[in-house]
Amino acid sequence: MLERMPPPPKRTNDPERTKRDILEVATLEFAREGYSGARVDAIAARTRTSKRMIYYYFGGKEQLYLAVLAEAYRSIRALEDQLDIGRCDPREGLRRLIEATFDHDEHNPNFIRLVSIENIHYGKHLKQTPQLRQLNASVIATLGGILARGRAEGVFRDDVDAIDLHLAISSYCFFRVANRHTFGALFDRDLSEPKVLAKSRQQIVEMILAWLAVKAPG
Repeated sequence: MLERMPPPPKRTNDPERTKRDILEVATLEFAREGYSGARVDAIAARTRTSKRMIYYYFGGKEQLYLAVLAEAYRSIRALEDQLDIGRCDPREGLRRLIEATFDHDEHNPNFIRLVSIENIHYGKHLKQTPQLRQLNASVIATLGGILARGRAEGVFRDDVDAIDLHLAISSYCFFRVANRHTFGALFDRDLSEPKVLAKSRQQIVEMILAWLAVKAPG
């Protein structure tokens, strides 16, 4: 009978930490290799745990991938919840949300890669997971509240809904990270250069606020 290798110290007494470690390494693996190329064996090796333990905690490769996606989306939704937008001027609240989205995407390229990978798979994993749809409903509710307050104050137009607004913000923030290498190669502009970064951050705020502004009569 084969003797079992003893588990790494402290891991057996802290399952939540073990799960967090697995998720952290799995995020890197899926972001680098994609869903199809990622290997649970590689994740196990880098977390000093076993494939069997990963399956015990998460159920399988697809469930682990979904847990990684959920954690990635949860991080940005949690960031939005910390902005205290509900009590400030709607234009200021929107500015805070746009800048937070911009900064999050800039500092979390693995989030961008994971979303891109899921799009390669036509969103099939997300479609199977109603919990992820519910998790991301909060940003639409937040933007809906900002728009409603802005309309009530007469500063925002009334023909843009929260999903339109989310799409506009996400498109700009996501594109400049997802496509910075091809964009840079084609147009010789480094989107990560500090001056370009600062200008882009200001630009998206001005673009969105100008788009939403109520036009003066005449």
